[in-house]
Amino acid sequence: MTPDSRTRLLARYVSTHASVSDAAARDGLERRRAYLTKLIRDHFPVDRRAAILDLGCGHGALLWMARQMGYDRLAGVDASPEQVAAAERLGIAGVQQGELRQALAQTADESQDVVVLFDLFHYFSLDEQMGIADDVRRVLKPGGQWILHVPNGEALFGARMRYWDLLATGAFTRASIAQLLLTCGFGAVACFEDRPIPHGLKSAVRWGLWGAVRGISRLVLAAETGDTGRQAIFSQCLLAVARK
Repeated sequence: MTPDSRTRLLARYVSTHASVSDAAARDGLERRRAYLTKLIRDHFPVDRRAAILDLGCGHGALLWMARQMGYDRLAGVDASPEQVAAAERLGIAGVQQGELRQALAQTADESQDVVVLFDLFHYFSLDEQMGIADDVRRVLKPGGQWILHVPNGEALFGARMRYWDLLATGAFTRASIAQLLLTCGFGAVACFEDRPIPHGLKSAVRWGLWGAVRGISRLVLAAETGDTGRQAIFSQCLLAVARK
């Protein structure tokens, strides 16, 4: 993709995607509360003074939730002017417009406890991804964590997320994302499935249905390969957490 194509797509990112419109963003804050709360509790430092950098933060949903949970050293960057404007309309502080690589270049060595990259890493070529990984490792403190959310190539509907956005260049599996991050010097990589989180009747039903779907998927995998799929990830996206 040429730089001009990327710029044109980012300039109209909100107005060409109904799922990230202002109305969707407002509704999505509450809809994503349970997921974001669990993510923060599971993977953010206990210390509320930890430095958190959210790259490609969109309209700032994760910053919004982290601030509600007591974190106050938060910064977010997004290349889409429409996303930054949406954050301002929603009253979400800390979202600045900027390009990811430039933002990393301006971040001091070993200054961040957590770097977050949600639904963006797959927009870059492999060479760019490795460069980003090197930069993230540089800005993380020893023991710091990089949290990535990426399309899952092993998913039942993996192609749905792979081709949802014209900016995307590919997808990952738990094996390939670990291969990339370990190659770039991270000491440990753990991957997690995007399972429904029960927080009401509807989500509890989804949680039960997902358990059944996962069981059938494991059975199909075992029939083909002999692998029972205990560690397999079947959700459309996966969460990877890499520790420096």
